[in-house]
Amino acid sequence: MKGTKGRRRFIDYPRQGREGWRRWLPSWRLLLGTVTLGVAGLAGLFVIVYINVDIPNENTLAGKEATVYYWADGSQMVSVGAVNRQNVSLDKVPDSVENAVISAENATFYSDSGVSLQGIARAMVNMVSGEDAQGGSTITQQYVKNTYLSQDQTVTRKVREFIISLKVNNQKSKREILRGYLNTSWFGRSSYGIQAAAHAYYGIDAEKLNPSQGALLAATLKGSEQYDPGLSKANHERAVARWKWILDRQVATGHMSQRERAGYRTFPEPRPLSKPTSQAGQTGYLIDIANKFIKSDTGLTDKDLARGGYRIHTTFDKQRTRRLEIAVTEVRKKNIDPKNRAADTFVEFGAASVRPKDGAIVAIYGGADATKHFSNNADTTAVPVGSAFKPFVLAAALHQQNDAPEALPPQKPVWERDFGDLTAALMNAENPPFVQAGQRIGLEAIRDLVVDAGLREESLAQLEQTFPLGTSAPSAIRMASAYTTFANGGLHAEPYAVSGMTYNGKQVPGFDRPEPEQVLTPEVAQRVTGTLEGLGWRTLGAPDQQPPLQPVAAGVTEPSDRMKSAWFIGTTSGPGVAPGIRPDRGPGAGDGSEPTTAITMFRNKAGTPELLPMNGVGGPSSGLGTAIPPQIWTAYQNAS
Repeated sequence: MKGTKGRRRFIDYPRQGREGWRRWLPSWRLLLGTVTLGVAGLAGLFVIVYINVDIPNENTLAGKEATVYYWADGSQMVSVGAVNRQNVSLDKVPDSVENAVISAENATFYSDSGVSLQGIARAMVNMVSGEDAQGGSTITQQYVKNTYLSQDQTVTRKVREFIISLKVNNQKSKREILRGYLNTSWFGRSSYGIQAAAHAYYGIDAEKLNPSQGALLAATLKGSEQYDPGLSKANHERAVARWKWILDRQVATGHMSQRERAGYRTFPEPRPLSKPTSQAGQTGYLIDIANKFIKSDTGLTDKDLARGGYRIHTTFDKQRTRRLEIAVTEVRKKNIDPKNRAADTFVEFGAASVRPKDGAIVAIYGGADATKHFSNNADTTAVPVGSAFKPFVLAAALHQQNDAPEALPPQKPVWERDFGDLTAALMNAENPPFVQAGQRIGLEAIRDLVVDAGLREESLAQLEQTFPLGTSAPSAIRMASAYTTFANGGLHAEPYAVSGMTYNGKQVPGFDRPEPEQVLTPEVAQRVTGTLEGLGWRTLGAPDQQPPLQPVAAGVTEPSDRMKSAWFIGTTSGPGVAPGIRPDRGPGAGDGSEPTTAITMFRNKAGTPELLPMNGVGGPSSGLGTAIPPQIWTAYQNAS
């Protein structure tokens, strides 16, 4: 009808009175309305979630179950825990310690709302992208996570953490939150809470901590595995740097004067690491090895494990572990006399047995007592292997021959001659042929082969002329594992110490074992094994009796190495009985079930990085100690 306007639509979209693409361009009123509606919706959703998410009951860390480790046969090895925590009130915590923690972790603690929107957003993005979700939390959020929630890194848990943190901040005083945080936080060394940490690091109550010590404990809150100075040299360097930063940070936040800061120039070294008496003997070393594999396979941390409740099934054979300890103890007592022979001071032994067919670590010897000697000698990477490395050079020569192009048959006699020369050199403890072989084969080829066979690249020496002579320093575990490649027909199975674990009755994922990898052809492995059997007879002594005896494929260091170590790596590799070895020792050899055992011996004074010379160790007949590890191997086979 003329003069009558059309009714205005509630939402003018597509827009009337516009043509072409302009019809689809929203007006500022529509944009503002949409944004307002979205904000109102989110606000409403937040209110609903806020109302419906209650503050749950507190976790009682002290009531957590202990973690139990089991032997390979299913019997219990040791129970560790429960949680080490002693609650204290804030009047028992020096102001300087509180200030160090607040300055380091959340400088705006007393003025903020208890949450960090930026930190939450960053954590969400990291979780979506598959990265670490840690970092950016306020003290209130960390307290909530420690006290009310799990440690799961999920979006749902982060949202609950955010809501509960707001509620806690509104319902509790900042002093209550700080007290809870200091009593529930993980400081490392099996310590939850500032009181347990003060005893673990300094042997004192929390109220006696000085500002310098408090700064070091605050540094460990960032992650004790990285900042406990007693764990490694790298940790010590990181801890010193963060300790300095925290003291400087307190000056910047007004919690410490520059004059007081100037008084703290000496790093407050904590007491040495210690283990509970339940981890005496070999137990502590076994737990140490198991935990390393757990952390590698699952991503769990020491903090996670210290919370308890895990059931961990290891590959360690109770009888073999006991026999190995007896063998080392007996041979040490017979040969090492530090009271009457100065050269016998500071002598250390390490050993490991690895099953060829699957890589299971069935026994280790880490030292005399894990509660007194903390370094695990079975896993140390500071002891050069000397001539025990040479069989890999021999294998590399044969392996390269195997890979020679079919069109170049004249090369084969050269490698056959190489094999004969290197075999003779190995039997006669000669070094020059191996240096020359390294030049012909290529040091890179040797390195690649030993890495494929199980040695870690970081434990290998620089690729210099002496590399084929054993200047590298792999652990006893890794040497035993690498030698299983020869015993297992060229197949290498990565070593492992944990077959599985549960938490609250549920399987923890991450323990699927990869299939063994063909590193050498069966022919190459067999030829190297044959050479090592000859070396085994030479080292252990040829038998005087008949009938056929079980050969021992062995790698050894030689007195001519002039190194600061002695090694023996042996595997029973055939039917019958080896010289002087009881016939009832375990299942039949040759099927991959009889372990390969590496034994190392060296001298090391605690606190000094360099190994001591082996001259005179064990007396003049021991050949720089090289005669002692073979004795341990034989005693291990014979131990009851």
